[in-house]
Formats: sequence, structure tokens, C-alpha cells
Amino acid sequence: MTGVLVLNGPNLGRLGKRQPEIYGHTTYDELVELCVRWGSELGLEVTVHQTNHEGELLDWLNEAADEATPVVLNAAAWTHYSWALYDACAQLSAPLVEVHISDPSQRPEEFRHTSVVTPHAVAVIAGRGIDGYREALQALASL
Repeated sequence: MTGVLVLNGPNLGRLGKRQPEIYGHTTYDELVELCVRWGSELGLEVTVHQTNHEGELLDWLNEAADEATPVVLNAAAWTHYSWALYDACAQLSAPLVEVHISDPSQRPEEFRHTSVVTPHAVAVIAGRGIDGYREALQALASL
């Protein structure tokens, strides 16, 4: 089985509680279970992490770079301004799929319309809710 990291940034641990009108009612624990199941169905061994600490996310990306591990990344707010995240993504040799539950380009806040992850992604899946993670895993499995 191919190993895949699903990495989630700040506040995603509050899924189901934080702004359900935008992010839905699925909890973070349910998202983890879904990602592992969807991955298994695709022949992928999925490990899911979430952090509110940017350095921890960067450490996971550095490990993925060292081990050539494919990544599904929802960097949340860091997507829009973290040049450290940009640099970490640039190091990846395995494919990276960027995923967002909402569609940042359709959000009213102008700052959300820019992504430092997109230049390094083989695909961007946005605005598909939690199902976007399944689509991201399918994209990696098809490569």
C-alpha cells in the first residue's frame, strides 16, 4: 500500500463546531475515519494529522519530502500567507493535492483568494465540502 499524509492546518480540529454553515457538520474525528476508509478502498495507507502550530505542519511536510510521501494538504489560513509553507511545499518530490472544504476564491474576504500552496500542487480541489478529501485521495491514487 502507498502511504499518504493528509495534513490539516489551524482550526480544522473544530470541524462540526466551527461555522457549520461554511464547513459542514462532519466532525474532525469523522473526517479522519472517512479519509482512512476512502484511502483503504483506493489501496492507500492514509495517516491524518491536524495542528494549530505552523512549525508542526512544516515538520510533517519536511518528513514527507524526505520520504517522498504524497500529501493531501488543507493548510487552512496558512494557505494565504505562509511563505514558510510555500518553501516546505517546494521541497516535495511526491505529488501534493491542495484541498479546501469551502472555495476560497468564492469567499468574500479578498485575502483568501491567494494560495501559496497552489504553485506546488498537482491538483486543487475546493468547495466540495468533506467530499473534497475523497476526491483528493482519488487524484493521488490515479497518478
